[in-house]
Amino acid sequence: QVQPVESGGGLVQAGGSLRLSCAASGRTFSYYAMGWFRRAPGKEREFVAAISYTGGTTIYANSVKGRFTISRDNAKNTVYLQMGSLKPEDTAVYYCAKDATGKRVVLRTSPQDYDSWGQGTQVTVSS
Repeated sequence: QVQPVESGGGLVQAGGSLRLSCAASGRTFSYYAMGWFRRAPGKEREFVAAISYTGGTTIYANSVKGRFTISRDNAKNTVYLQMGSLKPEDTAVYYCAKDATGKRVVLRTSPQDYDSWGQGTQVTVSS
């Protein structure tokens, strides 16, 4: 069973950077694609980025493309989200989750396709 735990959130000024980490327990971490999602106050949970189980493929929401980078270290059972050029509209609780199906070739963006969610980490970007 893969259970993610996020960390690295905080308060940052617009234009700044943060790196989120998602440490996952379980011996099967390397079998699954992983995704980052976020929920801003009063909004639905939305897709941010995903990475294949090998780390060789990534996809991003248009709103973060070119500013955020997702990566993973399977030896450490950890997924990262490097966030740069942060904007106030990036303020949200960020969640890490595991794709429900192992060893997928095509990455998915719907929260319904992911399970084993972490508790989230708050990111606040001040203007």
